[in-house]
Amino acid sequence: MKTLYLRFVATTIFIMLLSGLIAFLLSNLYYQIKLKPYNNEKITRMAKNVTSFYQAHSEVDLHQYLNSVADLGYQIALTDGHKKLMTFGNPFSGTTLAPAAIDRVLRGQTYYGIAQYPKQIFVTGFFDDELSNTIGVPIDIKGKRHALFIRPDIEYLFGEMRVFFAVLVALTIGLSVTFVFAGTHYIVKPIRILTRATKIVAQGKYNLSLNVDREDEIGQLARHFTHMAQSLQRLDEMRQEFVSNVSHEIQSPLASIQGFSKTLQSEEIPPAQQKHYLSIIEKESHRLSLLSKQLLTLASLDKEAGALEKTTFDLADQIKQVVFMMEWQWRKKDLAIEMELPETFIQADPKLLHQVWINLLTNSIKFTERGGTITIKIDKSRKKEIAVMVQDTGIGIPEQDLLRIFDRFYKVDKARERNDHGSGLGLAIVYKIIEAHQGSIEVASQENKGTTFTIRLPQM
Repeated sequence: MKTLYLRFVATTIFIMLLSGLIAFLLSNLYYQIKLKPYNNEKITRMAKNVTSFYQAHSEVDLHQYLNSVADLGYQIALTDGHKKLMTFGNPFSGTTLAPAAIDRVLRGQTYYGIAQYPKQIFVTGFFDDELSNTIGVPIDIKGKRHALFIRPDIEYLFGEMRVFFAVLVALTIGLSVTFVFAGTHYIVKPIRILTRATKIVAQGKYNLSLNVDREDEIGQLARHFTHMAQSLQRLDEMRQEFVSNVSHEIQSPLASIQGFSKTLQSEEIPPAQQKHYLSIIEKESHRLSLLSKQLLTLASLDKEAGALEKTTFDLADQIKQVVFMMEWQWRKKDLAIEMELPETFIQADPKLLHQVWINLLTNSIKFTERGGTITIKIDKSRKKEIAVMVQDTGIGIPEQDLLRIFDRFYKVDKARERNDHGSGLGLAIVYKIIEAHQGSIEVASQENKGTTFTIRLPQM
């Protein structure tokens, strides 16, 4: 199996080679389009200057003169069309030249061999020292017409530079490959660390620390992975706590039911006491039933998909119905109910929101002293959301408990419970319902002064 390290190295080297090939082809194309015509004109001027100088100084020894020109970095060939071709400077790699080209020069025309040299894909014509890759001009020697062919001697002019560039290219490729291996190791190392970390997390060990001190995407990935592991750890702890709490909440009423059932079966108990024991069994059974319904509600909300059945209804009318439905509870404690509920149509799941108002109002009634006040308001001042506030003058919530009141089975303290046998799931259900509606819930509270829950829901 190929590792990411080898894949990255192979891909990088392939890109380097492909880029070099494309760059060479484009450079060759640039030579053919731009540099080749310019080089043709430049060598043509040089060839005409050579012949013009000799024509003006015919007393100069031709061979000595042409050898001097060749020593300046040129390859030269001379012929009258009949005798053997004479060359000056380094020999040509090929001396084949069409007789028609020689005849054209002998008739006084210029031979543009550089411009007419065949185009090649991988090797530019600039480096081919063929006789056909020259500029040919006529020259008169002692009254007889000759053809002079000339081109730059690339080996002479660029001999050391060619070695220099060859060494430079070799070192560049060698060092590039070395640095690719080293750089890839630096890039892939944190990924290997993350791979090992995933195996550790898969074993259920979430308490880990990744020593990846980088600010790039891999560094962000490592930090997000650490946060994910921490979240999984908290989730696992919550799961264990949830199982423990469920077991405890179920065990307590079951113990009461079993105990009083055995007592009723094994002893002769007065009718009044029997009735009292049976009422306790009924109460504990109701408690178990309520707990199971709340757990089913949470399980349904956890699935999210398909949990909402949205319709359009008047939110104010729904809250009023809940208040009237629970009238006997708040009247029993002589509580005052203040409502500011303007007509407010909303698109939501009415059954779930109905549960929200029941849970919040139940808490307010439960933890507000006799003669207190509960205020319910709807605020439509914002365009994109509706705010519902449920405020009471109850005993309040300690500051250190505010962050956990929406946790499942969390109860603030024994004093707040007041032997009400609450399950600690009510606010957790409220939170999940509001979250499912893309809304938010906030709580503000002061001990012995009261609590305010603010629910924000999207506007239609």
